[in-house]
Amino acid sequence: MKTIAVTSGKGGVGKSSLSANVGVALAKMGYRPVIFDADLALANLEVVLGTRAEFSLQHVVAEEKGLKDVVATGPGGVGFVAGGSGVPTLMRSGPKRLAMFFEQVAGLSEAHDVVLYDTAAGLENRVLAFLKAADEVLLVVTPEPTSVTDAYATVKTLFRHKPDAVVRVVVNMAADAAEAKQVYDILSQITTDFLKKPLAFAGFVRRDAAVSDAARQRRPYVVGAPKSDAAKDTVKLAASLVESLELALAS
Repeated sequence: MKTIAVTSGKGGVGKSSLSANVGVALAKMGYRPVIFDADLALANLEVVLGTRAEFSLQHVVAEEKGLKDVVATGPGGVGFVAGGSGVPTLMRSGPKRLAMFFEQVAGLSEAHDVVLYDTAAGLENRVLAFLKAADEVLLVVTPEPTSVTDAYATVKTLFRHKPDAVVRVVVNMAADAAEAKQVYDILSQITTDFLKKPLAFAGFVRRDAAVSDAARQRRPYVVGAPKSDAAKDTVKLAASLVESLELALAS
């Protein structure tokens, strides 16, 4: 089973929407993903998916349910775990309890082949716990200069705590492929020059009104607007993750 932490240096870059839509795209491709709402502040995965979960992580923290028992089903058959107040409680519970939680995550491999952690933005230790636990990190950045700056701060901190971290960059809200590549090149060059660490380019998603329309309608745009530019780009992004996923499943 592959674990991927989706994160960003700042809020407002469309991270949760991207996590949800990549997950749905993977499900439509025949994989068995589960999205874990690890955003301590917003915990809005249910809103993005437009599906209400009967149980959440809070039930796991309270030891009323096992993690596999709270996995709900969203659009396209994607699995998801609602976070809510359970995430901050879990992250305050200490390293032993946290280690037990990640053991339960590993137990999801019987029914799922990929876990997407939709983390909070920023550099809190509670966010780093998920980044360090993941097999790889999908770093969401936009063309805004502040987004690039904050993304660099995130990878700098991550590499300090996990020198062998695998980081893939996805440029969201790009005008086109050329702008996305330019943004990636800038971030990659800075990281190479100052940290001597490589970053991989995962792909990009164009700025598209279909994304905001889908948010208002509370449904993933890969379902509600599958022919939109954003949906096509997200499917390509999901496909770019498949190669490493296949390697993980084969090992």
